Amino acid sequence: MAGTSVLQRTNFFSPPADPPQSSDLNLRLKEQHCLSLLKSCKNLEEFKQAHAQIVKWGFFWNSFSASNLVAACALSDWGSMDYACSIFRQIGDPGTFEFNTMIRAYVKDMNFGEALAFYCEMLERGVEPDNFTYPALFKACAWLKAKEEGMQIHGHAFTLGFENDVYVQNSLINMYGKCGQIEHASAVFEQMDEKSVASWSAIIAAYAGLGMWSESLMVFGNMSSEECWRPEESTLVTVLSACTHLSALDLGKCTHGALLRNISELNVIVQTSLIDMYVKCGCLEKGLSLFHRMAERNQMSYTVMILGLAMHGHGEEALRIYSMMLEEGLEPDDVVYVGVLSACSHAGLVDEGFECFGRMKSKHGIEPTVQHYGCMVDLMGKAGMINEALEFINIMPIEPNDVVWRSLLGACRVHCNLEIGEIAAKHLFQLNSQNPGDYVILSNMYAQAEKWPEVAKIRMEMARKGLNQVPGFSLVEVGRRIHKFVSQDTSHPRCKSIYEMIHQMEWQLKFEGYTPDTSQVLLDVDEEEKIQRSKGHSQKLAIAFALIHTSQGTPIRIATNLRMCNDCHTYTKLISIIYEREITTRVRFPKRAPIGPQISKESLSAQRLNTAEVPDVTISLSSQERCIETTELTW
Repeated sequence: MAGTSVLQRTNFFSPPADPPQSSDLNLRLKEQHCLSLLKSCKNLEEFKQAHAQIVKWGFFWNSFSASNLVAACALSDWGSMDYACSIFRQIGDPGTFEFNTMIRAYVKDMNFGEALAFYCEMLERGVEPDNFTYPALFKACAWLKAKEEGMQIHGHAFTLGFENDVYVQNSLINMYGKCGQIEHASAVFEQMDEKSVASWSAIIAAYAGLGMWSESLMVFGNMSSEECWRPEESTLVTVLSACTHLSALDLGKCTHGALLRNISELNVIVQTSLIDMYVKCGCLEKGLSLFHRMAERNQMSYTVMILGLAMHGHGEEALRIYSMMLEEGLEPDDVVYVGVLSACSHAGLVDEGFECFGRMKSKHGIEPTVQHYGCMVDLMGKAGMINEALEFINIMPIEPNDVVWRSLLGACRVHCNLEIGEIAAKHLFQLNSQNPGDYVILSNMYAQAEKWPEVAKIRMEMARKGLNQVPGFSLVEVGRRIHKFVSQDTSHPRCKSIYEMIHQMEWQLKFEGYTPDTSQVLLDVDEEEKIQRSKGHSQKLAIAFALIHTSQGTPIRIATNLRMCNDCHTYTKLISIIYEREITTRVRFPKRAPIGPQISKESLSAQRLNTAEVPDVTISLSSQERCIETTELTW
């Protein structure tokens, strides 16, 4: 419980024995004057003067004046929780309003445990909560991820008959969403008799917070179809984030239009969200255009643009943007440097990368973290400096984590260095890695070296540990629907026409001298079987589907969760030329940790850092893997 001030040891709060003789009218006028003084306070000193006047005239023993004192001190930006608590403790019989005020104030002060403690005290003293008590409590539980406590408080609210209060329901949706209980959040939402814009925003954010991007778009589609709700700015930013993750450019453009129609002036956070969406959906020029038109930029804006340029392989341009940031007088932080080092890595700028790494500490006083060391390992690995990367890891002043070793393992796979790949995998297994991808990469390296007993051993170890690899897939947006393709899948309603299109594509490719590259079909089968399997790669299915269902000249944008094989790279490049289509593939790796639902002041930094740990890669004219599921959004 918060400490009490010296006021408790004085007699200021004692009722005056002989209050000044005044008429009731004059006393009421004086009380109104004291309350108006409270409302006009701009700092704690002014508040103390108003407080002294209230005590002097004996108004503190009026519950209305005492309540206003607590509220003014606890909820104002200049307030003091210690001082507010000392006032609260002098109230002989605090009621619901006073307890609600203290709970709200502690939540505002980010002291969530103290807010819950006050609720417990409230119940112990027999003070009955009302519908204003619970939204703040559920917010506290959401921040603390206190699922059990939240469910208990939900039971209290239900018992007291507040289950149909829209504010209580909205805060419940938010709390369950933040605690990962999406089924409870959805149940509360579905049972609401009267939904508000905040209700829709809460459930959309709940889905997005758990990475359920398709579901968040479908809910937003339902909201839009009712045509009686004007979406809030935060909701549209969440939808933008979903479009970014799904590479749904057309939906992103529609959301951009909705933002322009509903908001007179886009703030820095929203503009940064738009830039992030465009660059990750392959529209680098549009992202750059928005960036250069921004009236005000901050570190987030620069970092998103630097990472966007890095994803597209424009390392030198990314470094120019970084220089521009320094010229504007913005001081780089550790996250900005992750973006800069990633840009050097993607563009193969080894010397520039080492130069930036050295300058980070010497010039800007930023101590390198494991993310920065991971970027350097990735930089050397992409450049084929496998031995140097291993030496760099061995002399790191901090313990390398799984991301660092995984970067080295991935580089070993690309450059066929089985010896060091085994070392990297060994360290990953010692770190008790539960990522099935680590085992799959090592297994594939053994298969490439035709060491089939070792392949079987690794696969058996995966089965023993119950590790299942997340299936690879490709996403493509056609007609405002997101279509998901998995390798060799035959379940799509248009499956027959898709494979007929693949046959036509292969016929055209023969005239360009294309021959299938089966070197990365890592199965112990004959060559013909390998060729058949390579035909069903999800990226090829996605391209075929897009060619059938889009008009001539329409760009094709694909998102995939696996790196493309060499065959898909060549295949996509040639198809782009033959059919005169711009084809962009974004390789998006699964996150090792969840990220925030939308780009906000609080969540963007965390999202950028996550992106830096496992970078997104966007490659124009190609990429790879897997078939068939659709998500539709009606606008």
